[in-house]
Amino acid sequence: MKVLVTGATGFVGRHLVAALLARGCAVRAVARNAETAASMPWINDVEFISADIHAADLDVAALTDGCDALAHLAWPGLPNYRALFHFEHNLMTDYRFIKSAVETGVKQVLITGTCFEYGMQSGPLSESTEPRPSNPYGLAKHTLHLFLQNLAQEQPFTLQWARLFYLHGEGQNPSSLLAALDRAIDAGEPSFNMSAGEQLRDFLAIETAAGHLASILQQRDFAGVINCASGEPVSVRALVEQRLRERGASLNLNLGHYPYPNHEPLAFWAVTERLQLLLGESQ
Repeated sequence: MKVLVTGATGFVGRHLVAALLARGCAVRAVARNAETAASMPWINDVEFISADIHAADLDVAALTDGCDALAHLAWPGLPNYRALFHFEHNLMTDYRFIKSAVETGVKQVLITGTCFEYGMQSGPLSESTEPRPSNPYGLAKHTLHLFLQNLAQEQPFTLQWARLFYLHGEGQNPSSLLAALDRAIDAGEPSFNMSAGEQLRDFLAIETAAGHLASILQQRDFAGVINCASGEPVSVRALVEQRLRERGASLNLNLGHYPYPNHEPLAFWAVTERLQLLLGESQ
């Protein structure tokens, strides 16, 4: 199986490429920055192409030639979830790229969606929960999904939509919680500023998430929405305290320094029955 991976040097992409290679897949990796790609441990094991998939003159037919599936991860502008850029720019350029890929003959497309498609709904969230996006990023992703569902009715292809929850690990955004905590530990800071930490989230290590995405891709007949998450609610404070134990570090948590974010509910996590069923079938 040969997979075209866009956003291959991003947080998720770099790990998905490694997971696909570990499963014996051939990979054509696409990213804008060839210098960043050259630093990837897998660079000599893939066919790398430096390209901007949003460029008007992109030769999509050449890019997708010989590929069995497209794993579309590229999405500029994160982690600013409230930027209008997501639907003013990314939405339509992504749709045009994916439509072109399907028109050139790609029969299977995996796209990473987001838990923000569920909006401000609390508690356990299953794939059957009605999306109610409340920020531009979630709205753009949900709208892209609707566009592609309609496209698949006119030009059939297998659409796999994986909603990612809270991922952490190597390559994560430097401003993310655990990355900031690690910097504080490394710098020997006496304290760490954070929220009260009682909000419940669904956290998953990026290597595990990448393995799940690779397994979904290898289930060629699976189509539809699937939550890519742990299925376990964990408080932010518990996550931080676990990292401190892993690092053997001791610093004072300045709880309540930051207010809770207003773009997400206090407690939500994924229902992962569909994922577990699929992973069982792939073994």
